[in-house]
Amino acid sequence: MSGTAPPAPEHPRPLRVAVAGASGRMGRMLIEAIVASPDLRLTGALDIAGPSVGQRATAFLGDVPGPTITDDIRAGLQSADTLIDFTRPAGTLAHLGVCRELGVKAVIGTTGFDEAEKAQIAEFARDVAIVMAPNMSVGVNVVLKLLAMAAKALGDGYDVEVIEAHHRHKIDAPSGTALKMGEVVAAALGRDLKECAVYARDGYSAPDRGERARSTIGFSSIRGGDIVGDHTVLFAGDGERIEITHKSSSRATYAQGSLRAVRFLAGRANGLFGMDDVLGIAAAEVSA
Repeated sequence: MSGTAPPAPEHPRPLRVAVAGASGRMGRMLIEAIVASPDLRLTGALDIAGPSVGQRATAFLGDVPGPTITDDIRAGLQSADTLIDFTRPAGTLAHLGVCRELGVKAVIGTTGFDEAEKAQIAEFARDVAIVMAPNMSVGVNVVLKLLAMAAKALGDGYDVEVIEAHHRHKIDAPSGTALKMGEVVAAALGRDLKECAVYARDGYSAPDRGERARSTIGFSSIRGGDIVGDHTVLFAGDGERIEITHKSSSRATYAQGSLRAVRFLAGRANGLFGMDDVLGIAAAEVSA
């Protein structure tokens, strides 16, 4: 054979990722997952001022090269395509402001936002692409679809309770995932969660105490030990009950879901997306 050999195919550039809260439990899990992914590269690591600032973000993995942890948001995002943020609402909003300036996409796993803060995030998404979800676990997002199906099929004849358990360090309650589960069930039943949610029961006086109102959706929160995250939605009827449960034994599920979200955002300039978009189940029909 003769002639010139065709050029070798070009390999796409790895997606450049920055991690906020780099020295925390979730931050380290994300960093480890990114380092293990050949199509991703860790280029930035953010944290609040403290002893971790100035340290190599990958030091806990041994002799693995990586960026230095910084509390300078702009410096931490300068070389990134996408930020993954599992911090706190105020910090996430500050990070998103710089993301918009620099054109950096964002994957947000932070919970505890109020309605005004969610509106701010939607405004940021007019300029940069954002995936935001109260839980990045693939399993949890499949469970959300199952809950909608169950609620539609069971209708108003069942009492609904959401029970969640997390580690002692979690600062918000109920968890963002529990609230999302409640929203999904309420929507399937034609209710507004703001109107029907009950977050505490004590004593005998209505409306949040005493005999249970059929139209309410109750929430119970447990905090203790190192529980990663357990969620159960209980549909209790006369003579039977249905429980749909998801239990996380490792934060690795959140990390892997986050990396799927990073890949989903590649090539998207703007817009606000959820994990159902990432998983391709947003438009899935739910029927009784």
